[in-house]
Amino acid sequence: MKSLAELQAIRDKARAQVSLRENSDNSIRVLVGMATCGIAAGARPVLTTMVDEVAKRQLNNVVVTQTGCIGICQFEPVVEVVTPDGEKTTYVKMTPEKAIRVVNDHLVNGNVVTEYTIGANT
Repeated sequence: MKSLAELQAIRDKARAQVSLRENSDNSIRVLVGMATCGIAAGARPVLTTMVDEVAKRQLNNVVVTQTGCIGICQFEPVVEVVTPDGEKTTYVKMTPEKAIRVVNDHLVNGNVVTEYTIGANT
């Protein structure tokens, strides 16, 4: 860090990332399973990709958070999308590439990516 402006830029970036994780009643919640089973299966890059894509697209109505074990370890990494009306979609065996498609198709356009859901993978 060489200047006050650089420090302020770091602060602004951190605030933007924190605001993505703050909860709101009328937000779409994206929960990424980050228990040891999820992390071992590759959930960390999925979480990072989701946060980055939501920020890049400036989706202010989407909150991305991590959660513990969702309970379906054989399908990790698991991502749940919960709409404000309580409807939940569970995506399984996620990758960063799949996460980008979920952000584009589901979060931006409202179309569930059915081939990535638990129903398509059981």
